[in-house]
Amino acid sequence: MTTGATVWLTGLPSAGKTTIAYELAGRLREEGHRVEVLDGDEIREFISAGLGFSREDRHTNVQRIGFLAELLARNGVKALVPVIAPYADSREAVRKRHQDGGAPYIEVHVATPVEVCSVRDVKGLYAKQAAGELTGLTGVDDPYEQPESPDLRIESQHQTVQESAAAVHALLTERGLA
Repeated sequence: MTTGATVWLTGLPSAGKTTIAYELAGRLREEGHRVEVLDGDEIREFISAGLGFSREDRHTNVQRIGFLAELLARNGVKALVPVIAPYADSREAVRKRHQDGGAPYIEVHVATPVEVCSVRDVKGLYAKQAAGELTGLTGVDDPYEQPESPDLRIESQHQTVQESAAAVHALLTERGLA
C-alpha cells in the first residue's frame, strides 16, 4: 500500500500545470506509485459539464475536483491536479477537506507570468481574448488570486519540464510521500 496524496498545481492558463503533472506522473508510476492526473479540461467535460465560469461555478468545479482528489488520496493514490482554481477560498476549502480526512495535500503554484503564458497560449485562449472573442480569461480580465504561501512555487519559464517535475518530486520525497 502506498501513501496517497493530492498535489494541486495552480496557476494561469498555459502556465505549464498539466505538462508538469504528466511528467511527474510518469516518474511516480516508474517508481511503483498509483497515480491519477485529474485534468481540469477532462473534469469539466465529464464531471462538471454544464458549469460556466462564474465565481460560483468555478468554486463548485474546484470543490468537486477536491472531493475526488481527496477520495483518491485516502485510498493510496497520488492525485495530481493541474487545475487553475483561481480563488484562494476555494483552494483553502479543498486543503481543509484533506486535513479533515487525514489525506496529505500539497499546493504547487506554477507561477508563470501572464506575459509568458500568453506567448505559449496552448489552447489559443489569450489570442481569442485579445480578439474580443472571449471574456473572463483568468489572469487577464477575470481574477486569479495567487497563493500567498504555497508548499512550492515553480517559475516554469526558468526551467525545463523535467526540472519542474523533479522539484515537485523532491518535495514529495522530503515529506515521505514518494
